[in-house]
Parts: sequence; C-alpha cells; structure tokens
Amino acid sequence: MSAHHLGRWEPLTPNEVRDLLAAVDSPWWIAGGYAIEFAVGEPFREHGDVDVQLLRRDQLAAQDALPGWELWAADPPGELRPWEAGEVLSPEIHDIWCREVPGGPWRFQFMLDEAEGDDWVSRRDPRIRRPIDGIGSVSADGVPYLAAEIQLLYKAKGLRPKDEQDFAAMLPKLSPEQRAWLREAIGVAYGEHPWSERLEA
Repeated sequence: MSAHHLGRWEPLTPNEVRDLLAAVDSPWWIAGGYAIEFAVGEPFREHGDVDVQLLRRDQLAAQDALPGWELWAADPPGELRPWEAGEVLSPEIHDIWCREVPGGPWRFQFMLDEAEGDDWVSRRDPRIRRPIDGIGSVSADGVPYLAAEIQLLYKAKGLRPKDEQDFAAMLPKLSPEQRAWLREAIGVAYGEHPWSERLEA
C-alpha cells in the first residue's frame, strides 16, 4: 500500500513497540523486514514502517491497549477508514494503520493473521499451519518477532527489491529445517517460484 496519499510515516522502533504493547496479553510479533534483521542478527537496510503480526481473534485486545490512538483499517486495500471501538473486522481486512493523534504520522501497522485452536494458519493457504508457540522468537532486548521462514513466505508473494534483499541476507542463516519448511510452504502457496531452487542449494 502506498503511503504517499495516506500520510507520512515516522515509525516507532521495535523496542518502542515492545513497550507500547506490554499490556497486551495476547501474542504478537514484530514482522516485516525487522523480523528478518532480528533473525540475521544485525541491521542491513532502512525501514519505512514497522509491522506487528497479530492473530485476528486478538484484535480487540490490541485495540483496548491503545486508548486515545487513531486506528484505521485498510478497507478496501489501498484506502483507509476509521476502525471503530469494539468493531470486529471482517476476514478480508488484514492491515490496521496506527497513529497517536489525528493528522499525525503513522507509527506502526498491525497485520492480522488467522488461527485455529493452538495453530497459526497462513492466510496465503490454510493448509500451511504451525503451532502458535513455534512461529516466533524473542530478541535479546525482549522483542517478540516472527520466525524468518514465515516472514519470507509472505515476502515470496511480491518479490519487491527489499524482499529479495531480505531473502538474500537470511538465506545463509536458515537451518536445513527452515529451508525445507519454506520450500514446501512456497510450493503449496505459490507453485513454481524462483526461490525454490536456491533453498535446495
């Protein structure tokens, strides 16, 4: 989603997100490029925003933790509308933009994903699933972040330059188990894919 006509971004740092969401009892994870950087172990590119993965069923808990914030749902994608207090967003809505004051800069974005019982379920394909307690890690600073192979599965759809950069940086760090999982998941979700052969090397 282009930010040009939707307002400017001044994203929080992952540590600031950690502090802001400390009262949220439900699981959440830093996602996007920052998740890859945490897994790589060092920063390697600039970030124009910060994404927070959240299970759809926990959306109102997150809303309750941000009193006074402006929360806007991407509905339809590419356009924003206010997310009203207590509103349960429909399944086709995945992104929520968050800022502290009206007209202020956007600070972070929630990305809603699916779950069934104790399992995370990929919205790319419901056949792709894992136990929720196994889809992330925690940084040395106490920031929860999404597992690299799951984040790369999402990035594999668009193959923007920054996604290719993230894949190239993470590829040498992936364990054989992560490579095998990502290769299989990409095949299920997208079929033939330029990353598949590189994951076999």
